[in-house]
Amino acid sequence: MDVRFVSRLQQVTVLGATGSVGLSTLDVIARHPDRYQVFALTGFTRLSELLALCVRHTPRFAVVPQEAAARGLQDDLRAAGLATRVLVGEEGLCQVSADAEVDTVVAAIVGAAGLRPTLAAVDAGKKILLANKEALVMSGALFMQAVRKSGAVLLPLDSEHNAIFQCMPGDFARGLSQVGVRRILLTASGGPFRQTPLAELEHVSPDQACAHPNWSMGRKISVDSASMMNKGLELIEACWLFDARPDQVEVVIHPQSVIHSLVDYVDGSVLAQLGNPDMRTPIANALAWPERIDSGVAPLDLFAIARLDFQAPDEQRFPCLRLAKEAAQAGNSAPAMLNAANEVAVAAFLERRIRFPQIASIIEDVLSIEPVVAVNDLDAVFEADTQARALARDWLSRNAR
Repeated sequence: MDVRFVSRLQQVTVLGATGSVGLSTLDVIARHPDRYQVFALTGFTRLSELLALCVRHTPRFAVVPQEAAARGLQDDLRAAGLATRVLVGEEGLCQVSADAEVDTVVAAIVGAAGLRPTLAAVDAGKKILLANKEALVMSGALFMQAVRKSGAVLLPLDSEHNAIFQCMPGDFARGLSQVGVRRILLTASGGPFRQTPLAELEHVSPDQACAHPNWSMGRKISVDSASMMNKGLELIEACWLFDARPDQVEVVIHPQSVIHSLVDYVDGSVLAQLGNPDMRTPIANALAWPERIDSGVAPLDLFAIARLDFQAPDEQRFPCLRLAKEAAQAGNSAPAMLNAANEVAVAAFLERRIRFPQIASIIEDVLSIEPVVAVNDLDAVFEADTQARALARDWLSRNAR
């Protein structure tokens, strides 16, 4: 057997290795070869990049979505002299998430596609570094029940949720009121359209929406940031992660993206986590927790920043944030419907089939038509997801340009 596969190093599966979070994770891992070893890498469409990552990190497994792609990647890996085995589809994703040798799973697949493999890691009792917020948005109660049942360790990777985690007392699971927390302040940059005249939003392009002022992210997440749906999904996620009511989570626009979030205590203390806008900081924090390791991120220069600004979000400018708050209050299937409609709408915007403000129009239309129902199992979650996608596509067939 290849000696690279026999090790007491922490074995890490990276779901969504070719995305921005996956690449940042691999950068941190590479800085600590004495602590971590890559067990599996997964990719969706950027398969040449996945091949390069496999060559560099020599995982035991790689996972791709289709058989033809798997055959091609397997041939390329053999030609490179690697023993990496290629698996296919959701079954492969679940296998590398639950494998007995895996210690940590980085859940960084974007969208609903990340739910089942992340739950597979939960059910197997792994340490899960969660960047796939949609998993909690879609199935929050079921997901957290599974975490408690399996004894899995769930650590947030989103910079905001990781900041909240760092500012919370260690026993926050007892309940916010029991540990003296009054509210969570979830920061948002405001994205590229924070000051754009409202009338001009009708004409913004996908490239403009993806030009985030502070963060380097994938196109779908960048559009979500521009519409502030990303912050709405994070609000729902925060409620599940920290057992908070929606009214205990307040969104604050902070253009510099230096304060990543804050926790307000009943005695008047407000604790904040600060750092340069670089995902390697929360990744390193979660990978090594409860220890601290070098992330490769430069020290924060407060003198260069000089000022920190804050403002309340304008829900006329950002209707997606309002819709997410309403879904959080409604609970049950509403968040899954919200997420599904948003995924369809964002894809249509990126394909230039709709205008930017119509993202919110599609979501609102779907939520006004599809009834909210209880979700007692995953089948109910995916049924709500399927129905919402069908309604969103029906809207597109009637209204897309």
